Amino acid sequence: MTGNEPEVVEVAAHETHPLRLAVLRRDTPTKEVVFAEDSWPGTVHLAVRIGDELVATSSWVPRDHDATPGVHAVQLRGMATANHLQGTGLGGLLVEEGCGRMAASGFGLVWARARDAALGFYERHGFVVEGDGFIDGPTQLPHHLVVRRLATS
Repeated sequence: MTGNEPEVVEVAAHETHPLRLAVLRRDTPTKEVVFAEDSWPGTVHLAVRIGDELVATSSWVPRDHDATPGVHAVQLRGMATANHLQGTGLGGLLVEEGCGRMAASGFGLVWARARDAALGFYERHGFVVEGDGFIDGPTQLPHHLVVRRLATS
């Protein structure tokens, strides 16, 4: 590895905060970037690192999905790619690596509250839009639930 190649790494919750602020809270009424679930047992924070810089982050929270009772599920939260690198495949790398890790850990489903502006991204990565849209409280932006079934080993 030359140091310029993207690498998916596990990080501490606080390391996700700068990208959450820059990407997910830009132009929203709230600037809060700490999620209560950040410190829950089993929560995993993944990031894409290029050299010394974190350029994409995500958090994976073990949490049931109401529409699929009995399925071991994980919620994808805080998915953010640096603004200048969006559309370069780094978010896809992160989501695919995360889904692979979650499947290997026995999760059968990933779900997220996805911004409508990002629905195409999620659909390209095997997620299906579920139910009616809604306005997210903290961001005041339109969202839909998205789900992806995982093949567990």
